[in-house]
Amino acid sequence: MYYIKLTMGTLIAAFFWLGFVVTGAFYGWWMEPIASPGDTKEFFQSVSQIIESENQGNAALLLIENGEIAAEYYSKSREDVDRNTVFSTASMSKWLTASAVMKLIQDGSIGLDDSVSNYLTRWQLPSSQFDNNEVTIRRLLSHTAGFTDGLGFGDYSLDEELPTLEESLASPRASSEREVKIAVERQPGSEFIYSGGSYHILELLIEEVTSMPFEEYMQVTFFDPLGMTRSTYSYIGGIENNAGSYDRDGQAAAMYRYASSAATGFATSSSDLAKFVIAQIPNASAVNILDPSIIESMREPHGKTLGLNVWGLGTILYSATGSNDFLFGHDGGNDPAINSTARINPENGDAIIMLETGHPSLATNIGSHWVLWQTGYPDVLDSDSTIKSMYLPFLIGFLLILIASISIGFRRSRQA
Repeated sequence: MYYIKLTMGTLIAAFFWLGFVVTGAFYGWWMEPIASPGDTKEFFQSVSQIIESENQGNAALLLIENGEIAAEYYSKSREDVDRNTVFSTASMSKWLTASAVMKLIQDGSIGLDDSVSNYLTRWQLPSSQFDNNEVTIRRLLSHTAGFTDGLGFGDYSLDEELPTLEESLASPRASSEREVKIAVERQPGSEFIYSGGSYHILELLIEEVTSMPFEEYMQVTFFDPLGMTRSTYSYIGGIENNAGSYDRDGQAAAMYRYASSAATGFATSSSDLAKFVIAQIPNASAVNILDPSIIESMREPHGKTLGLNVWGLGTILYSATGSNDFLFGHDGGNDPAINSTARINPENGDAIIMLETGHPSLATNIGSHWVLWQTGYPDVLDSDSTIKSMYLPFLIGFLLILIASISIGFRRSRQA
C-alpha cells in the first residue's frame, strides 16, 4: 500500500509540475530572445543572418524605432530588391480593409454594431437556422460572425476571367480547392473562427456605402493621403520592380490574381507599408487618417483561442504589453511561399515589417522573434516554439521528482 501511495504521489507531483511548466511557457519563462532587450543593432544582425540562410527568394525587412525607420534589409539573391519593390501581402490585406471600415465608422457613415444586411443590396446572406441580422460589422471585423469558410481565396491565372464580387460571394474559390460557402453556420458572436468570407462581405459593404469601387476608395482615402505610390490591388506581375514569386526551393513560380481585393489582394512595398504602419503609431509624425481612439479600439480583444486574446477589430493581438495593451498588426501567407508581417508595439512606437517570397513562414517567424524580443512574451502565432520550450524544463523537473521518489522508496525498503 505504501508504494502505491508513493507512486500516486509521484504522478501528482509530475502533474502539478507540468501545469507550472505550461503556465510558465505562456509567460516566456523558458524562451530566450535572439538579442538583448533594447539592442536594435544586435536584433537586426541576428534576423538578417536568419533571412540570408533560410530565404530562397526575395525579402525586405524594416525595423521602426519610436515611429522612425531605424534599419533596413533587402535581399539580393534574385531580383535587385529595394525599398520600392512590390510584394504580395496576402491576408495582411484584411488590416487595410478593417482600417477602411473603421474610417467609415469614424465618419458616421455606418455603425459598428449595425447589421451588415442593412447596407447590402447587391447580395444577401443565404438563409440559415441563425438570425442573419446578428451578423454585425463588429463581428465581421473580428471573425466572430458565425462563418466557418476559412477562406483562403484561390488563384486566378491571367487567362481566366475574374468573377464579379457578387459571383465570388455566392461561389468563392478556395485556395484549399475544397467547396466552401459564405453563410452563417454558427451562432453569431459565439466564437472566433477565422473567415476570409467576412472580409469579402466587408469589401461589398464599402462599395455599397461609398458608391465607389473598393480599390478606388482605398486609393483616395489611404494611399493618396499617405503617399503610398507603390501600393495596389492590380496584378503584381504587371508592376515594374516586383518581387516575383518563388517556391520553398527557390524556383520561380507563377503569379496570380485574386477575386477578393479586401481579403488577400493588397500588394505594396516596404517603404509604402512603413507609411501605413507609422500612421498607426501613437504620437508618430504621420498623416492622421484614423483618430487615435479608433486605432486603439482596433486592438481591443474580441476573439479568443484557448482562452487567449488573439484578435481585435481587424488586427492580430500578438502579445500583451506591460500596461494591459497589445502588440498588434497582421500577417499574411499564400501559396507557393508568400509571407508577410507588420507588427507594432504601441507602448514605445517600435514596429517591424517584413515582406518575402521564397519561404512559407519566414516573415511570421521573424515577427515572432521580434515579439519575444520586445516583450519577453511568446507570440500567439508561434505555438510550436512555445510548446518546444516546455520539453527541457519539464524533463528536468520530472527526473528530479522521479529521483526523489526512488530515493524515498529505497530508504523505506532499507528501514523495512
